[in-house]
Amino acid sequence: MAALDPIDRNILRLLRLDARMSTAKIAEEVGLSPSSCLRRIKLMEHSGVIRGYTAIVDHSARDPGMAVIVNITLERQTEDYLTRFEAAVRRYPEIRECYLMTGGSDYLLRVEVENAAEFERVHTEILSTLPGVLRIHSSFSIRNVMATRRR
Repeated sequence: MAALDPIDRNILRLLRLDARMSTAKIAEEVGLSPSSCLRRIKLMEHSGVIRGYTAIVDHSARDPGMAVIVNITLERQTEDYLTRFEAAVRRYPEIRECYLMTGGSDYLLRVEVENAAEFERVHTEILSTLPGVLRIHSSFSIRNVMATRRR
């Protein structure tokens, strides 16, 4: 797919706000016909610009799990180390997000667990066994203040 134009970026902005927004409503907002809007969305899906859709779940009293933010520093920052590490983190559903970072650590992970004891298991059985890991720094979240932007 070619570079995104302002209309594509506006469609993406609307989908980030509400991925269940109807194509007709998105089309109205961006000034396209519904068929043209749907064609653009499908092109972005097929090209990988849109990788999927998800639900943001409120983990309050109904689901008292916790998020742990983990900073990982690798022994080396070679392509081989990065590739092996990234392939390994994809295998574990507890690791919900993984970002390659600049600054003090190489990766930032968001890990979801039920409690501290479960995180201990994840730390021992998963994080400490990931290839090339030199240092692990973990922080427990107190609460989620914002999961997505709203209008």
